[in-house]
Amino acid sequence: MTTPVLGVIPARLASTRLRQKPLQPILGRPLLEWVWRRVSTMGLFHRVVVATDSEEVLTLCRSLGADARMTDPDHPSGTDRVAEVLRMPEHAAYEVVVNIQGDEPLVEEAHLAEAVRLITEGPWELATCATPLRSGRALEDPGVVKVARGMDGRALYFSRAGIPFQRDGVPSEETLAGPPFLRHLGIYAYRRDALLRWVALPPSPLEEVERLEQLRALEAGMAMGVAVVDRAPPGVDTAADLVRMEGFLERGYRPLPSTEN
Repeated sequence: MTTPVLGVIPARLASTRLRQKPLQPILGRPLLEWVWRRVSTMGLFHRVVVATDSEEVLTLCRSLGADARMTDPDHPSGTDRVAEVLRMPEHAAYEVVVNIQGDEPLVEEAHLAEAVRLITEGPWELATCATPLRSGRALEDPGVVKVARGMDGRALYFSRAGIPFQRDGVPSEETLAGPPFLRHLGIYAYRRDALLRWVALPPSPLEEVERLEQLRALEAGMAMGVAVVDRAPPGVDTAADLVRMEGFLERGYRPLPSTEN
């Protein structure tokens, strides 16, 4: 029997770098609409829910026929918003949930499916994805989160620093084209009990230093699997990204291995 999977798109209206990001237009449609339409066509999810803190976003979702829920505006992260949706009585039957980034209109079903597969077929409580860094610029950029992965696929550590550090000189582009130099992608799949445990924990010391919430789970000893995928679809964080995304969508985006940070 196939495990039913709940997909949740956190959509917080406030953004430090791009005002009212979910509602920003791309080719005449709000960013969130692009994400929701793409994810809703995937056969991976039994239900897709938008989790928001905004009446404006809720109104948009209703106009689209999208399933949406109002969540606590004081949540510190999208993870907490996903957990609130999972706790709702109508979602009590779901044992697997996926956190879908609301600023990635070109998110790939294959990547989400890999994270789900790790949860449903493997020993992991949590799962995420990573792709080869491919560039020295990305290795050095603190805005690009790196992940160290064990031989069994376990997430060992996440950092904004360049990990692993290569003692003998700067790693070549060829070296950066594969493990162990991996860039983390913001995809998460969770077992129900693992997600609820995660959000119940207080912020951890490493999390507060790096400003990476996934370190809270690792410090608590939770097992997170990492699927390595071959590309990183572009997302939207800035006004310049909106323009770039319009170009991708106008031309008909075909994913290629990323060489950007």
